Amino acid sequence: MPVTRRKFLKYSAGSAAVLGVSLFDNPLLRKAFASAIQETPIIWLAAGACSGCSVSLLNALSPRIQDVLLDQVVPGHHTELAFHPTVMAASGDLAMKAMYDTEERPFLLVVEGSVPTKDGGVACEVGEKNGQGITGLEHVLRLGGKAKAVIAIGSCAAYGGVPKAPPNPTGSKGVMEVFKENGIDTPTINVPGCAAHPDWFIGTVAAILLNGPESVKVDQYGRPEMFYKPLIHDNCPLRGHFDAGRFAKNYGDPYCLYKLGCKGPITHANCPEKKFNGGVNWCIENRHPCIGCAEPEFPFTQTLAGTVPIADATPPSLYPPIFTDHTRKFDVTPVYTALAGAAAGAVGVKVFKKDGDKESSDGEGKE
Repeated sequence: MPVTRRKFLKYSAGSAAVLGVSLFDNPLLRKAFASAIQETPIIWLAAGACSGCSVSLLNALSPRIQDVLLDQVVPGHHTELAFHPTVMAASGDLAMKAMYDTEERPFLLVVEGSVPTKDGGVACEVGEKNGQGITGLEHVLRLGGKAKAVIAIGSCAAYGGVPKAPPNPTGSKGVMEVFKENGIDTPTINVPGCAAHPDWFIGTVAAILLNGPESVKVDQYGRPEMFYKPLIHDNCPLRGHFDAGRFAKNYGDPYCLYKLGCKGPITHANCPEKKFNGGVNWCIENRHPCIGCAEPEFPFTQTLAGTVPIADATPPSLYPPIFTDHTRKFDVTPVYTALAGAAAGAVGVKVFKKDGDKESSDGEGKE
């Protein structure tokens, strides 16, 4: 079996460690080992953002943000946060130079915040050139066309979010919408949330580094299914109250929060599993309704406190439906069929047993 260069270096390092030899005293070998790890710089562009997703990422605990930036995200792959306006030490021209230098190499683009487009995007400027501000729209279009892949982090970048809500005076839009209008076909993945969970971002980056952006299976809204497939309503700790018709009338009541505006029945995310703040808590367990921040409709056109129609509530398969339409014919599902079969079997056994007992008693009488 052929041995790749990377495996050879790995085995050589392991053997040298056993023998107590420092290979890195040799500059040629040190350079070879460094080149065996693939560096992927990241340009994190903040457009119409509140920096909430940046704060969420910086508060990551497992892995910590230090581990993400200093260690290998996945074996053989290391990321470099080459440009991030919130946390980078450089500013002004020096910071912009870091962006320009990075975009000459293969890089990942992360966009936080919506993209203002009205009047050429003048409502959002990042840096300047020849005394003139450079709009976030210009950066998104230029960098988006060069990047290996783009991650729209947070609901604002994914779908427009809060800045896009009516009346939307800045013409804010999501990254995918801007790309579509300008003919940019760079692979783009939406990681919505307000703010997005750090694991959603780190997991998406890791998948891209391992097998490319095309390996990330997304749903119809561009979200990675590995994080956004579950329906919050199906895994809610208050689901039993919903099925029983026990609804909270006031915040803090120990019942289902649906009538207080909970968007859990239409929101897809694994919040009940991941939780936030290092797995300590999340909205529902804090007795606050889910606001549906991972959905394209967020923040919704009317009010976050309003109820939403339940189109696809999915009760556990062992239970009957939440409501029954008596005008329809009886739906013989596999569950009901199994229950009916079991009941029929039990009745049959009982009948046969009675018949058998009768025959036995008749036989004894005849003898």
